[in-house]
Amino acid sequence: MGKLLREKQVGLFAFLIVLLFMPLGHALMVLNERVLHGGKYPGAFLMGAVGVALLAWGVRSEQKAIKATLLGLVAGILVWTGWVEFSFVWVAEKLQVAPLMENGEVATKPEYLVMLSSIGLLGVFLVMFLFITTRCTFFAWCQRALGLQKQLRPASRANISRPVAVITFIETVMLIWTFYIVLLVVYDPAIAGDRHPATFLVAIGSLAWSLFLIRRLLRIKIFDQAVRYAVPTVVIFWNFIEILGRWNFFHEIWVHPMEYWLENAIILAMLLGFVVYVVAAKVGVRRSRLEKAAMADKATKKKSEHRVPSRTMPAHP
Repeated sequence: MGKLLREKQVGLFAFLIVLLFMPLGHALMVLNERVLHGGKYPGAFLMGAVGVALLAWGVRSEQKAIKATLLGLVAGILVWTGWVEFSFVWVAEKLQVAPLMENGEVATKPEYLVMLSSIGLLGVFLVMFLFITTRCTFFAWCQRALGLQKQLRPASRANISRPVAVITFIETVMLIWTFYIVLLVVYDPAIAGDRHPATFLVAIGSLAWSLFLIRRLLRIKIFDQAVRYAVPTVVIFWNFIEILGRWNFFHEIWVHPMEYWLENAIILAMLLGFVVYVVAAKVGVRRSRLEKAAMADKATKKKSEHRVPSRTMPAHP
């Protein structure tokens, strides 16, 4: 019964862990700006460098899939926040880009107005993923729809190295980037606007899509796979949260981490608690191929050691 319960918890805990990373990523960016002030760019560089170090650690920990996946997730958030977002902050400040103002308040910060210029580069990356071998459900569906799957099928799956840390890292960065651009496009008053029907469609569509993905996520019983599936699920769900915040349905406490330090500390404590529980309870743990081979070899040796030697029959005179 306990094992069955833990298996049902796998997708839920994966979703909650990835979800809690979203506000903390926002809070980290704000803290880097407010606490370091003039040193925010060295701080951002260090943040991204730590992310790369964690990614390298994850690649070296490939045989421990849960550890590698979580390290890839954290690495993606740190590199995105430190190197990508703050590069747009630097460009916006250098070019003295003014924020988008609505009713006397900042609706869109300058760095996000600059980020919209990366839409063409994002399109190039999406086309690249469309025409390479991938296990991404969305791109695999697109390849089937375009009749490309047969041509892009690998000759041998065994020869393809897919470090789960790198997969999670790329997945995290690309999904955050993609849906940032989606939101910025519909927020742009020259294109739609935050009260435009297109924005309502993105909000409702993101909620519906994420609920569909959550239903599938809860069926996954292996935790590292569940985390990688939870990344797109959470990022798409977070579109809905972001738009509700844009519409002032609630106060985004993660954008004001110093004013709401207790609430953000509780979010961090919950994240750490979930991770510790998953690791300690061994929720959704699977053994790697090398671990299984080593265990099988050990069992074979143990069996041979306990095997009774056959007696030779005496020769007839």
